[in-house]
Amino acid sequence: MRTRPPNPERITAKGCRAAVAAAAVLVVAAVGTGAYLNRPGSGVSIHAPAAPLFAWWLPHIGPGTPAAVVVAVVVVAWGPALAGRARWRVLLPAAYVAAVAWTFALALVDGWDRGVADRLTTRDEYLHEVPGITDVRAALRGFTDRILDFQPGSWTTHVSGHPPLATLVFVWLDRIGLGGGAWAAVLCVVVGCLAAVAVPVALVLLGRADAARAVVPFAVLAPGAVWVGASADGVFAGVTACGVALLALAARRASAAVAVAAGVVLGAGAFLSYGLVLIGLVALAAVVCGRRWSVAPWAVLGAVLVVVVFAVAGFSWWDGYHLVTVRYYQGIATERPYWYWAWANLAATCVCAGPAVVAALPGLRRGVRSRCDPVLVLVAAAAAAVLVADLSGLSKAEVERIWLPFVVWLWPAVSLLPGKQRGWLAAQAATALVVNHLLMTNW
Repeated sequence: MRTRPPNPERITAKGCRAAVAAAAVLVVAAVGTGAYLNRPGSGVSIHAPAAPLFAWWLPHIGPGTPAAVVVAVVVVAWGPALAGRARWRVLLPAAYVAAVAWTFALALVDGWDRGVADRLTTRDEYLHEVPGITDVRAALRGFTDRILDFQPGSWTTHVSGHPPLATLVFVWLDRIGLGGGAWAAVLCVVVGCLAAVAVPVALVLLGRADAARAVVPFAVLAPGAVWVGASADGVFAGVTACGVALLALAARRASAAVAVAAGVVLGAGAFLSYGLVLIGLVALAAVVCGRRWSVAPWAVLGAVLVVVVFAVAGFSWWDGYHLVTVRYYQGIATERPYWYWAWANLAATCVCAGPAVVAALPGLRRGVRSRCDPVLVLVAAAAAAVLVADLSGLSKAEVERIWLPFVVWLWPAVSLLPGKQRGWLAAQAATALVVNHLLMTNW
């Protein structure tokens, strides 16, 4: 007598629940351990009042609260259906506008000043150095000389911790007449939200239009939007996501010119943040899935061109990276314990990615049947980038914003969720709303 095979959807649903439960235990453990270490007299400094997130416990509402709730309700109610049937030329612009609205609404929960206009004006941020950079070429030539701390003229924390392009973005914004914190925050949001379009576009170009449609509403209501508005890491995520999408387009069209453009964009990403060299894993995944290895050398050429341009201008990426590893341990990183952050970082990443992404991870075993399934390969590459960054010890805390460029490539996993998507989509929105209303985030 033949036994009836188990229902694969039921097994997957059970796996989803187990994954979310495990992530919840991890987050609760990270919160509890963080609170214990933050108590007076603990003898351990983790420098994160609401660990594992870099924030302060401060329940509040703000002018963005009603707007955020409305956007969430609208997207949960109609987003999946629209994503399933709308034409791409309608769906993608709509998704981008909705993502921008969601991100701005979340930022405004903290109010216009604290959530938007003043967020990037503190003494540790890029804007603090903008008025002093009057000669870009001179700033590039002397950039590495000012990376180390405890010397006259040392760059502020964020400027010293990143390659110069991150700062120059805000310098150029100021020079075109859009100076100040408000315009800087707007830039972070409008560029960061490009990821909500770039990730689905890449999936379409790699032959998974069905997965792309499933991802769109989740990309709109991503909990990571809390940190896109407003932090420069939102810019980093948007730029590199577009670079990977361009690489997928190059593979689709077998275009050397597009591959060079993709390489330039991804190379620029490495000059926005040192850690974004790891986005190369996701870029490689796009090439593998596109099955067009001929575009890889052209993309590498584009990235090399960026390196050469900066070298000619006077900045060596490698020298900067070496000095940053020294500067990192001149600050609070020396006090933040690796043994805690090595796993608490993963808890923060679960919050940033959201329960839907976590729930979908067990479903990746479905993709094993197809060795080049873009969903499987892209998510695996992003997860590998996160793990490498975590083990490096150069990102102890604050990873909910730092790892945004990798987290957006975990989104494709939601296409593997069983059953109707509205419940998981609502869980994503609820995660962002709870975090933004219980905590006063620093970014």
